[in-house]
Amino acid sequence: MTTEIKKKIVGYEVLDNEPETKEEEAVSAETVEQEKPTPEITSAEIIHMHEKLERPDMLLGSTYKIKTPQSEHALYITINDIVLNPGTEHEMRRPYEIFINSKNMDHFQWIVALTRIISAVFRKGGDVTFLVDELRSVFDPRGGYFKKGGKYKPSLVAEIGDAIECHMKMIGMIEDKGIDECQREMLDAKRKEYEAIHHNGDNDGATATATDFPPNSQLCKKCYTKAVISMDGCMTCLNCGDSKCN
Repeated sequence: MTTEIKKKIVGYEVLDNEPETKEEEAVSAETVEQEKPTPEITSAEIIHMHEKLERPDMLLGSTYKIKTPQSEHALYITINDIVLNPGTEHEMRRPYEIFINSKNMDHFQWIVALTRIISAVFRKGGDVTFLVDELRSVFDPRGGYFKKGGKYKPSLVAEIGDAIECHMKMIGMIEDKGIDECQREMLDAKRKEYEAIHHNGDNDGATATATDFPPNSQLCKKCYTKAVISMDGCMTCLNCGDSKCN
């Protein structure tokens, strides 16, 4: 549309009403595309252990045998696990329930109560590894006992704690921080040297198994095993490597 100007022009201004060029249109379209909110990537929900988790019809389990000198009948500890997030990168195995069975009925009442409490803690979820230290710190007022190999057990409850620890190490809940191979070789060398000195080359220790320690060994306050000997003026545990000279 043409407009005729009949008045005197006293000023002017350039208005940018021209359409954008193709390059400007492309840049503008790219900017708008970048400003669009990116859709959230939906991922599978990770299932964690909690008390409202329903029990499956079938659970994986392991059974541990405990034989104590305090009873002629052994205890059998069964720990059943539940597998969370099966078939995914978040798959994990966690303890769900525990059962303890024995022919000895002397401890039936407190064993049933203990298994129900431990099972409830398992199903609660979270870090349940504290149960091991709590159970292993229980001492029998009548005194503990030594297992084969010189391992001291302060009570039957503490040995149940050892079985739970063994199971948690098996499923990966507790990292097995044993002594390394180099330290084990050093302890074995010390043990052979000690036995050679005290047996004078005799075959008194020939019938001893690999888990037996010298009969005059002292009790280690760290691993509760009668495996502490004096070598070169230093008290050293042949089981865990604890030494006063470290």
